[in-house]
Amino acid sequence: MAKESSRVTLHMVCSLDGFIAKEDRDVSWMNPQHHYPEGIELSEDYIAGFLQSIDCYVMGSRTYEHAIELGWPYRDKPVYVFTKRKLNTDKESVVFLNGPLEEATHSIKKKHENIWMVGGSALTSEFLRLNLVNHIVITIAPVILGEGIPFFDSVGREISLELADHMVFKNGMVELNYRVTP
Repeated sequence: MAKESSRVTLHMVCSLDGFIAKEDRDVSWMNPQHHYPEGIELSEDYIAGFLQSIDCYVMGSRTYEHAIELGWPYRDKPVYVFTKRKLNTDKESVVFLNGPLEEATHSIKKKHENIWMVGGSALTSEFLRLNLVNHIVITIAPVILGEGIPFFDSVGREISLELADHMVFKNGMVELNYRVTP
């Protein structure tokens, strides 16, 4: 039985025009050097406290491969990678999953309470289609890319959201936290 308080939060950083990466998968634009004095400082302590609250991460195989290229920010937290390909890893905390998303997510929810899905767009859209997401956290970077990889692939239906919180950071990024409403 899944933990009563388990929740899946979809989180990605995107440009103002809704892209999560450039066509070549470049994400260097995610570190803006702007200054908004009234914003929250993203200090090492703030980031460490936030990351400690996350029990595990869920992602697709391309996001997994990109995270390895970028230096693997997930340390030893459990990471579940949905893939139809045969992948290898040297990380003990990584589990590759293949099969129905509902069953795999139910299994993950039995083990973890605060589950963060971090990409990619096809997988997140499928999770939304199947009603497997409780929260959506969008961090908007102060840039318009014009083209790239979209935040959402086609979701195929309307989904109502309720604003739960928002934050503005000193670097000009804005975070919107939504509850997915039934």
